[in-house]
Amino acid sequence: MTLHPAVAAHLDDSAGLGLRPYEELSPADARAQNRRVMAARRGPDHRPLPMKEVVDRTARADGHEVAVRIYRPTADAVRGRSGLPTVVFFHGGGWVFGDLDSHDDVCRQIAQSLPAVVVAVDYRLSPEHPFPAPIKDAEVATRWAAANIDQLGGDPAGLVVAGDSAGGAMSTVVARRLHDADGPPLAAQLLLYPVTDLAMTTPSYTEMATGHGLTAATMAWFIEHYGGSADDPDASPMAATELAGLPPAVATVASHDPLRDEGLAYAARLTDAGVHTTLMRHDGLIHAYALLETVAPARDAFHADLTALAELLAGAPVL
Repeated sequence: MTLHPAVAAHLDDSAGLGLRPYEELSPADARAQNRRVMAARRGPDHRPLPMKEVVDRTARADGHEVAVRIYRPTADAVRGRSGLPTVVFFHGGGWVFGDLDSHDDVCRQIAQSLPAVVVAVDYRLSPEHPFPAPIKDAEVATRWAAANIDQLGGDPAGLVVAGDSAGGAMSTVVARRLHDADGPPLAAQLLLYPVTDLAMTTPSYTEMATGHGLTAATMAWFIEHYGGSADDPDASPMAATELAGLPPAVATVASHDPLRDEGLAYAARLTDAGVHTTLMRHDGLIHAYALLETVAPARDAFHADLTALAELLAGAPVL
C-alpha cells in the first residue's frame, strides 16, 4: 500500500502551514487552528455547492435543545422525486472541534449526490461537555428529525444516521440505542472512517502512528478530553455485546489511517451479526478524506461512498 501522490502532495502542503500538534494545544487553540486548516483546504476561490435551501433550526426533544442546519438539494438533483431520504449528520473532530461550518461542504455533497435532506447536528464539544453529552445531543437531534420528517420533506422509511470519524462513532451508537429502545426506525447508517475502539490497540495505530495527518498521539488527546471508556459501548462501539438487528451500513476505511483496523473490525462485527454491511476500502488515502474536496482521489472515494449508500437505500428494509 502506497500513499496516493495527490494525497502525499496535500500532506506536504499542510506541513507548510506551520501547524502545531493538536495535543500541544488547548482545546480553544486547537479549534482555532482547525478553522485555519479548513479555510486553507477550501482555498480563497472556494464556492459552496448550490442548494435549494440551507437553514439553521433548533431541534427539540425530551426537554433538550440542539442547534441543527438543514440542507435541501436543488430541483435538478431531486428530478421530480418526493419523499427524499433524511440524513442526520454528525461531524468529526475528535469530539473537541468541528462544527456546522467545518463540514458544510460534506453535507452539501450528501444532499446533492443522494439526493437527500441533510440535518447537520451542532452537538456539544468536549472537554467542556464530555461524554455522554455529545451522544445525548445526537440522539435528541435524530429523534427530532424522525418526529418532523414530514415537515423536512423526507420519507419516513428513509431516515439515516451518518458521520465521519468521531461522528461515525456517534452514528452507530445512536443506531444501536434507537434499536434497543424500539425506534424510531432507521433505514441505514453511514460510517465514514469511524472511531470504534477507544482502546487504541489495533496494529494500524502503530503502523500509521505518525506522518499521515491524524496521529496516534492526537487520538489519545481526543479520547482523554472526551472522557469515554473503552468498556462502554456508548463511547466505544466495539464494546457492544450485541449488534444484531442494526440498520444496514456503509462503513469506510482509508489505508493510511490509524483508525483503519478498528473500522475493519467493526464492519466485520456488523457482518457477523447479520447486519447488511457494505465495506468501502480506499487504498492510498488518509483519515478525513471526505473533507479533501480539492484532492481528486479523495473526492472520488467520497462520491463512491455516497453511491454505495444510495444503492443500499434503494433496496434496504427499514429496521
